[in-house]
Amino acid sequence: MGRVIDVRRSGERYRGGDPAAGIESLHAFSFGPHYDPDNLRFGAVIACNEERLAPGAGFDEHPHSHTEIVTWVVSGELTHRDSAGHESVVRPGDVQRLSSAGGVRHVERNDGAEPLVFVQMWLAPLSPGGDPAYEIVHGIADSTPYAVPEAGAMLHVRRLGAGERTAVPDGAYVYIHAVRGEVLLDGTELGPGDSARLTDAKDLEAVGVSAAELLIWEMAG
Repeated sequence: MGRVIDVRRSGERYRGGDPAAGIESLHAFSFGPHYDPDNLRFGAVIACNEERLAPGAGFDEHPHSHTEIVTWVVSGELTHRDSAGHESVVRPGDVQRLSSAGGVRHVERNDGAEPLVFVQMWLAPLSPGGDPAYEIVHGIADSTPYAVPEAGAMLHVRRLGAGERTAVPDGAYVYIHAVRGEVLLDGTELGPGDSARLTDAKDLEAVGVSAAELLIWEMAG
């Protein structure tokens, strides 16, 4: 089939959440009451949600199963508690992963004084079931890959200055989410909240138009 680049703009995302409760959500894939049979997943990625929580707002205890949940805080602080006994505060630069496996419940809240913005990505595991697991990596370094072997995926965090270049990983499926700033990808500009879905990615690079931050998922076929 050859390389395919499918760019999705921030303004195309489905708006959800509960604004009256201080929760605003932007969904890049079919989610909840917004069902789109043509946008269920890309590679292992089944959700990429940008969540905005006002101080004191949050998601009360709710269940997950058979999903790898990876969270990236853009600004503010996220308080996490789960039924396996884990409790942590996730800050910008931290990577948090909750492997819900056969089933787990958790709470996510903004217990801080400032607004919270985070990107949460859900990946489908290669095999269902198993025991829940939790991990947090504080202050992950630029270009340090974070492996999610349960989903056959690797997360790359890339931070670019204006004019800086970075190679895009080669892969059967590559998903790029622009967290902040503007970048050029194969001649197409991506801004905050934009994403690109790459099939058969090879020999591509991203160039910072301004200072920028990218989340890049490299996935096997």
